[in-house]
Amino acid sequence: MYPYLEKLRFTDTGNFFLIAGPCVIEDSESPFRIAERLLEITDRLQIPFAFKASYKKANRSRVDSFSGIGDLKGLEVLRAIREKFDVPVVTDIHAEEEAALAAQYVDVLQIPAFLCRQTSLLQAAAETGKVVNVKKGQFLSPEAMVHAVDKIHHFGGKDIMLTERGTTFGYQDLVVDFRGVPEMKKNKVPVIVDITHSLQKPNQVAGVTGGNPEMIETIGRAAVAVGCDGIFMETHPDPQHAKSDGANMLRLDLADNLLQTLLRIHKAAR
Repeated sequence: MYPYLEKLRFTDTGNFFLIAGPCVIEDSESPFRIAERLLEITDRLQIPFAFKASYKKANRSRVDSFSGIGDLKGLEVLRAIREKFDVPVVTDIHAEEEAALAAQYVDVLQIPAFLCRQTSLLQAAAETGKVVNVKKGQFLSPEAMVHAVDKIHHFGGKDIMLTERGTTFGYQDLVVDFRGVPEMKKNKVPVIVDITHSLQKPNQVAGVTGGNPEMIETIGRAAVAVGCDGIFMETHPDPQHAKSDGANMLRLDLADNLLQTLLRIHKAAR
């Protein structure tokens, strides 16, 4: 157990931890229902849990894609979930000025994969003193993530996590190289595998990212078998009608069985 995970109120159960929730705050009610259901499952299974949702989406393919309900409204929802359920919350930031603002509402600042080399963004996140989760760029090797870790350390950040989310394969697909999990662990930080974004099919002509959600369990099984510290997944009660990333999200009613399966594999591998 990494000591700073205590900041996230994660207890050492011997299990992997889970970061999960919808892609984006779509309204002021549904995130609470999702958080409540995930907390019920993780409490029963003794899986440390953090709720994740973006308060806004800044990297949509099309100009008419849904980006959020408003920055402050989205952040207020995250803070309310944090307080109501006593769980840590995670959200993305996309620009330096967002770091200090979001840090007032959440426990973990997440750096999107496309921005993992942005020194000024890593600096701004580090200087908040929050835990920083950096997603590995689709264009980077696992070995190259040492530079993101070094930058955060340089600017005073101490609490870092790295997330594998697939590597670009051709124009419209991603693959996961599971050698990256032990490789990134060499940085002495927790390594998470994102089992939903890893199944995206980006760069679709229609401007809406595709996905392959039937493979979520496959990626999850492999992730825990190779010893990841955490699992990241986006989930929604009705992915077909989700306002962002619906094509690769896990349907919420499948989360319980999936996590039970992953726990069995985790315990066997351990």
